[in-house]
Amino acid sequence: MEFHYAPGATPLDPDEVAGLVPTHITTQADLNAWEQINIVQGDRWAARQKKRDLLDEGFIRDLHYQMFDKTWQWAGTFRKSNKNIGVDWMHVAVKLRNLLDNTKYQIENHVFGADETAVRFHHQLVWIHAFPNGNGRHARLMADLLAMRLGRPRLTWGGGEASIATVGEFRDQYLAALRAADQGQFNDLIAFARS
Repeated sequence: MEFHYAPGATPLDPDEVAGLVPTHITTQADLNAWEQINIVQGDRWAARQKKRDLLDEGFIRDLHYQMFDKTWQWAGTFRKSNKNIGVDWMHVAVKLRNLLDNTKYQIENHVFGADETAVRFHHQLVWIHAFPNGNGRHARLMADLLAMRLGRPRLTWGGGEASIATVGEFRDQYLAALRAADQGQFNDLIAFARS
């Protein structure tokens, strides 16, 4: 199977592609549909985790696993190679620990409002890029869960759901807002997350 990556998507290396679980998938469209079913199952799992600490490495890994376990053998496992985005793969665990600790501090000290806290968390989780693939979808769902834990409704991500891969004009807006956030300008990303 040959993968066709959308702009801003993370290419998989051959070892990661070899980790595809279903054997019937032959096209990118098949993969997208299969992943979406798996992601919805992960979303349902997350909704039942009311007592778990969201800002915990175990939860971060478990959510990714639940979102992609029927698709990828490496679901829930940190990446073991560098990508076109993200921190050096050997620093993923340390950067994630820093993000989790910083976010807990921000919440305890009311540094930002709930939406901004969730969106900033999302941005940093995408920047770390902990997993071989699925990082954007995972980070959007994590931000949704965090916003809801902080008393806000789920984020809307340009009118779609966190679990749905943003496409077309919405994907371009999302990527532009992420790039602005890379420069410390979060207003566009916050607005997109609530649009």
